[in-house]
Amino acid sequence: MLFKRVKPLDLILATAEKKGLTRQLGAFQLTMLGMGAIIGTGIFVLTAQAGQKAGPGMMISFVIAAVVCALAALAYAELASMVPVAGSAYTYTYGVLGEGLAWVVGWALILEYTIAASTVCVGWSGYMNGLLASHGLGLPAFLRAGPMDGGSFNLLAFAIGAVVTFLLVIGTSKSAKVNSILVLIKVIALTVFIVIALPKVQETNFHPFIPNGWGNPMGGIGVLGAAASIVFAYIGFDAVSTAAEETKNPNRNIPIGLIGSLGICTVYYLLVSYGAIGSVGAQPITGPGGVMLQPGTPEMALACKGSEALVCSKEALAHALRVLHHNWWGDVIGAAASIALPSVILTMTYGQTRIFFTMARDGLLPASLSKIHPRFHTPHVITLITGLFVSLFGAIYPVGQLADITNSGTLFAFLMVAIGVMVLRVTQPDRKRPFRTPMVWVVCPLAIVGCLLLFVNLPWTTIKVFFGWGIFGLVVYFLYGRRNSHLANGTEPA
Repeated sequence: MLFKRVKPLDLILATAEKKGLTRQLGAFQLTMLGMGAIIGTGIFVLTAQAGQKAGPGMMISFVIAAVVCALAALAYAELASMVPVAGSAYTYTYGVLGEGLAWVVGWALILEYTIAASTVCVGWSGYMNGLLASHGLGLPAFLRAGPMDGGSFNLLAFAIGAVVTFLLVIGTSKSAKVNSILVLIKVIALTVFIVIALPKVQETNFHPFIPNGWGNPMGGIGVLGAAASIVFAYIGFDAVSTAAEETKNPNRNIPIGLIGSLGICTVYYLLVSYGAIGSVGAQPITGPGGVMLQPGTPEMALACKGSEALVCSKEALAHALRVLHHNWWGDVIGAAASIALPSVILTMTYGQTRIFFTMARDGLLPASLSKIHPRFHTPHVITLITGLFVSLFGAIYPVGQLADITNSGTLFAFLMVAIGVMVLRVTQPDRKRPFRTPMVWVVCPLAIVGCLLLFVNLPWTTIKVFFGWGIFGLVVYFLYGRRNSHLANGTEPA
């Protein structure tokens, strides 16, 4: 049967050793890698999207999303330390639940990583366009946003995707060093925002606290709708596990990188969101007849024309400081985001290429995709292909829609990892676990319930995209992957 093709974990480890990547990342670099992915568009840009969905209640949304992601992180840490190879949730599912489900997960991860990178490209362009405009150097309006967001082609989003792709082609170690510097810049920028905004907090800005209620299934609004979007702000810890095959002493360093980066970033998020809401307000805007408007739609773009509301801003934190009459510091935050957000694009694109690399190594994708560059020692073919799509999606689609699509794939991957941990506890109880998920029969079921709760609170259009993409993926699997699988054909590469 299709879903009974389970690749033994020992074979997964052996395959990685035969055709693997150089182990060169330590605990500090992994933590920086995770923070580089976590601190980014989620807090710098999606604060505005969350405010439109939940108003000041997005404070609760940040907490809900953090709890769900923390539960998933504990599951990821166990599997990543047991199976320290590239591929993330795809690899784990292959070794526990079988090839068919592994393909579905790997296909869903394209939504998580490629679309996430595109999302950050759009977020970066918002800050860079704002910075340029504040100095009289702004691009024409039709080149500042995609077709559904009031423009025609987001030129800067496309350009930054191309630059990051080039950086990844020339080598992981160079990328990791650059990433560490950019993470430091982002942390300093957020600290500056907190110091300026917190003294300006006013209680009146928190009323009404939950203007759109808790939300409803497939509505994409309210506290739960905002939480479903805010998941994007935490998904960087997952990218750490995709680097397992290039990690020194992975049994120790992967759990440190996963949990450390998530914990540090959560504290920053709560402080920044409190400061933004309390200092300038975050009440949603409505359309004719008081209709709630979805972020990332032409109707929202039209309603926001000429508005100074935080929920309309494409550079939320810089905009908040300018509203508070700290124009210079607003420019500093804008410059910091413009310099540092590419680290998130880098991390997400990096994670996607390693997943494709692993799927090609398993025979589920063409072998040519797993070719290693003779000089740079990176999977350059798939990196270039991934980078092209990252850039194009960023040039065309709005940040809110991209973020929600990303989250649909992310939540599905989280759910499958939690299931995999429980299955392995039953089927292979004696296997060495350098990191064990605490209270696994509580933590993993709660992670599954949390992921399902947030998934059903995504907009209906996003859910349709997720299932449509999944059906297309199954067609590709049956036409190519099923017949060319190394596991099925006994053709594991030597």
